[in-house]
Amino acid sequence: MSNVSSDLIWEITRANNSYLVKRRSGGGAQFSRDPLNVTNKHSRKYAGFLNEKAVGIQPGEKGGVTLVTKKTKHQNRPAANKNDITWSSNKSGPKVYKGIVNYTAKQGYRADLRAEAVARASAIRQSQRPKKDIPEKKPRGAKAKKDTEKESS
Repeated sequence: MSNVSSDLIWEITRANNSYLVKRRSGGGAQFSRDPLNVTNKHSRKYAGFLNEKAVGIQPGEKGGVTLVTKKTKHQNRPAANKNDITWSSNKSGPKVYKGIVNYTAKQGYRADLRAEAVARASAIRQSQRPKKDIPEKKPRGAKAKKDTEKESS
């Protein structure tokens, strides 16, 4: 446990912190680059650097998905306070999502972040799929008739 409340830390760091990304376009939207922020929204609810039990989903090095969780034991030791669990790209989607839900539930992580964590894992897996080639468009109607007449003559 830290000596300072997380609410006080949020009030101090809300306007300026290393993870904050401010954009003037889009109505002055504010985003977060915090690796333990599941939605990348700059808000107290999703800020992983100040919540004791935070969850993050990141792409794996060789495909797949990595679940990063914050330990409550070693708060003052940044190298020791993270736990990584990786699912390879060979695992099916539902197995990965069930693993994320089961791990966060059994370890007592925040239940309100489970749906966002699964959604993020799904988006990462979808981005890792190879893109299909767009099929060539076939001419239809009058253009098709003209082309077939030219080819036949």
